[in-house]
Amino acid sequence: MKKRLATVSLAGCFGCHMSFLDIDERILDLMKLVQFDRSPLNDFKKFKKRCDIGLIEGGCCNEENVHTLREFRKNCDVLVAIGQCAIMGGLPVMRNAIMHAEDPLRECLDTAYLNSPTVFNASNDIPNDPALPLLLDKVYTCAEVVKVDYQIPGCPPSGDTFWLAMTFLLKGTAADLPYELIKYD
Repeated sequence: MKKRLATVSLAGCFGCHMSFLDIDERILDLMKLVQFDRSPLNDFKKFKKRCDIGLIEGGCCNEENVHTLREFRKNCDVLVAIGQCAIMGGLPVMRNAIMHAEDPLRECLDTAYLNSPTVFNASNDIPNDPALPLLLDKVYTCAEVVKVDYQIPGCPPSGDTFWLAMTFLLKGTAADLPYELIKYD
């Protein structure tokens, strides 16, 4: 019986999903072992069934990210944080560094939309549409929001790293990734 696999991208660049596709023709071998559930790879937006493995890329910078991450944790037996954004916040976490004022979120939005030297905003408006997810007070890593079982580092991890990690995960064993695949200098 095939294992069920779900993937999602939160606050990140989608580079980890692109790297996942860099397993190239090995994806055909993977398809023999897994059934994709909720994933941008098949455009399923809701879980069909409980999944064996959930792959999360990106951190949490708004309430929608938190809701999605909690749904993944609830619907996946094993949750894997993929890439630096999911593990350490990546580039989005840079927002946390400018948030030191009395109202840090206001300062962040003012910097992004009003006071940056490269911003042209003639109306001086900050986006505030009710359809936009509410921003969090800071960017959170996945492990700060839910229990994460494994982490695969990289920005993004290579296709070879993905492939080896997936083979370990599908066997139900902890991945012992060689140093060459997880060093980034």
